[in-house]
Amino acid sequence: MLWDDRVGRRLRLKDLHTLQTVADAGSMARASRQLALSQPAISKAIADMEHAVGAPLLDRSAHGVELTASGRLLIARSRIIFDELREGIKDIERVSDPTQGEIRIGTTEPITGFLTEVIGQMSKAYPRITYQVFVSDTTTLVRDLRERALDIVITRWTAEAVADDLAAEVLLKAPLAVLADRSHPLLKRKKLLLADTMDETWTLSPPDSFLGRVVVDVFRRRKLSLPSAVVTTLSVHMRLNLLASGRFLTMLPARMVRQRANRAWLRALDIDLPESAGPIASITVKKRSIGGALKLFQQACRDADRNV
Repeated sequence: MLWDDRVGRRLRLKDLHTLQTVADAGSMARASRQLALSQPAISKAIADMEHAVGAPLLDRSAHGVELTASGRLLIARSRIIFDELREGIKDIERVSDPTQGEIRIGTTEPITGFLTEVIGQMSKAYPRITYQVFVSDTTTLVRDLRERALDIVITRWTAEAVADDLAAEVLLKAPLAVLADRSHPLLKRKKLLLADTMDETWTLSPPDSFLGRVVVDVFRRRKLSLPSAVVTTLSVHMRLNLLASGRFLTMLPARMVRQRANRAWLRALDIDLPESAGPIASITVKKRSIGGALKLFQQACRDADRNV
């Protein structure tokens, strides 16, 4: 059967949206309420899709519904279709004025200071551009970028993390530092070695997280094991609060000391970690159309003051 006969005429965008809603809701009843459609109408739409593609798309049970392997494949492609349509509508809106629109940005907590400066400058020059900023770990952000939930990710990047479907542009280099409250006793000492901190009270990223793996490598290069952390968490905000007690140390990008919110109290120990300098990059999906607002944002990131 020709594609146009089997799918092009039978598989409708409305039905793909219905399938995605059912999958996200986990049950026909919840999807029915969200879509304002009857359950029989939803069941018929999905049955028609299953007939069109020649494979079951949902596993049904008394506990709800789950996507089959075929369903997951179709939904993955559907996200791209809806993303391209959404971007197409945005492109139409930008024809008359490319300096408007919304940008969905993913970043990690240590990079928020840099991002704040960029958006601050952008908002003065282009007041009709709006921003949704999502803060998470790099692994989650990249997954959301691939699923088209984000337009761009600004994060620490490594050569090993480069993938064929992603484009990474390095914006600046960011070394790590051992950070502490300004009252910490070790700040009185000069030319410390990382080994001098092993018996201190630490709070660190999970060692299997993106930043955690970088930190593990810093200690490994000095033939040291990772110090025993009293608190292990992805939350930079929590770690900074622990540092404010005056007892804890952590390892985070050195540039955090220069952020406005931290300048009064946060300090870096006198420990040289040159090999920890990693690139901060803007990450986008290749072969995905980029609108005017996002292009302006990318240029603003390139032009941003590197001493933020």
